[in-house]
Amino acid sequence: MSTLEPPRARYKQVAALLRDAIRRGDYAPGSTLPSQPDLAREYGLNQSSISRAVSMLQAEGWVRTEHGRGSVVLEMPIVKRVRKIDRDYRSPHSGSSYAEELTEAGLTPRTELVRWGEEAPSEEISEVLQLAPEDTVLVRKRHMFADEKPVQLAISHIPMQVAGSTEIAMPDTGPSGMYERLAQRGFGPVRFSEDIEVRGATAEESAFLDIAQGQPVFQVMRTAFDTEERPVEACLNVLAALRWRLTYTWDQPR
Repeated sequence: MSTLEPPRARYKQVAALLRDAIRRGDYAPGSTLPSQPDLAREYGLNQSSISRAVSMLQAEGWVRTEHGRGSVVLEMPIVKRVRKIDRDYRSPHSGSSYAEELTEAGLTPRTELVRWGEEAPSEEISEVLQLAPEDTVLVRKRHMFADEKPVQLAISHIPMQVAGSTEIAMPDTGPSGMYERLAQRGFGPVRFSEDIEVRGATAEESAFLDIAQGQPVFQVMRTAFDTEERPVEACLNVLAALRWRLTYTWDQPR
C-alpha cells in the first residue's frame, strides 16, 4: 500500500502522485488510470477522496472522464508562443508565426478554415473595433492543429468597410496572409496590441480542444491598427492554458 504524509490533504497527495506518474509516462496518453475502487485500495482512502483527486486532475487537464472507460489520460504538448515587441511596430509580421512556433516545437502545423462570411459582431468585438450599431464584420473562423491534434481556435473579425466584401477571404490566406490583402486596400496594419485573460473553456471550445469544460484557456484578443490608428482587425485566439507557454520579448530603448 502506498504511504501518504500529513498534514497535506490526502486527496491532494493522491492527485500529486498520479500527476507525477503521468509525467513519467507510467500512464501514456489515451490509457486509463486505475479504477477509483482500485485507487482507494492502493492509497487506503475512501472512494470520495479518490473522486476528489481525480476531479482535480480533470480540472487541470490531465485526464478526461469517459462513461464506460473511466479516467482517460490526455496528451499535454507544450508549445511556446513567442511575440517580439518592436518599438517602431512597422512590421505587420513581427514575431513568430503560428507555423514557425509549431515547427520549432517539433510539431506539424495545419490550419482549417471552418467558417467565413459577413456577420453582426458581438458587443465585445464591436467595442474593440469601434463600430456603429449597424456595422457588420467579415468573420474567418479557423481550427488549428499540431500533428493533427487540435490546439487553437482563431476567429478573425474585420469591419466590412475595411474588407470591402467577403471575397477578400477567399481563397484562404492562412493565419497571417490577410494582412497583405488589407494593405492592398490601403488598410495595412502597422501596430498591434494583445489583451490576454485566463478563463474557463466553453462547451464548444472544450469539445474542439479535447479538454474538460471549464478547464483554463488563454483568451488572446489581438487588435491590428492601420496608419490612421483605425482598428482593422480583432482576432480572438483561444488556447488550452496547460498546452501553451506565452513569451514576450522586447528591446530596451537606448
